[in-house]
This record gives sequence, structure tokens and C-alpha cells, in this order.
Amino acid sequence: MWIGWIEFDVLLGDVHSLKEKRSVVRPIIAEIRKKFQISVAEVGHLDLHRRTALGASLVAADSTHVTEVLDEVERLVANRPEVTLLSAHRRLHSSDDE
Repeated sequence: MWIGWIEFDVLLGDVHSLKEKRSVVRPIIAEIRKKFQISVAEVGHLDLHRRTALGASLVAADSTHVTEVLDEVERLVANRPEVTLLSAHRRLHSSDDE
């Protein structure tokens, strides 16, 4: 079993309130969930209106699949015109890791 996750540090575009932030972040989270059927959530910078941290994770039988899905999720976030992807950090672990 392989477990992979990725965390994005994202700068939001023309956003002036936390309410506007939600209107940008929620559709991104919804698209990732719908397209890839993986877990995703806003995981940081909750009190800042122009920044967010998003985390996504999945479990699969092989590492290749996990890597491919995380690559696609990263491309999706990076290609959103309303945000700037500042960084992405990922981890991959096997259930055999101790």
C-alpha cells in the first residue's frame, strides 16, 4: 500500500476578504475532489485572505499511480488563472516503511 500527499502554498489573486477567498478556494477543492476522487482540504493560512495552503492525499496499490495522480493535481492547481502556486511539497510512503 502506498500513501501520498501534496501540500500547496498558494497566493490568491484579486481577493480582499475571507469571504472572497472562500469563493476562490472552494471551487478548486471541489474540482480536485470530483476529478480525482481524493481527499483535499484547506490546511493553512486560514486567517489570511490572499494566501492559502491546500493539502491532498490518496492511497493506492502502487507508487506509480500515486505519483501520477499527485502530478495531475499539481498541474490543475498550477494552471488555475486566479491563483499563483508558490510551492508544492509532496511525500510518498509505503506501508512497509518503518
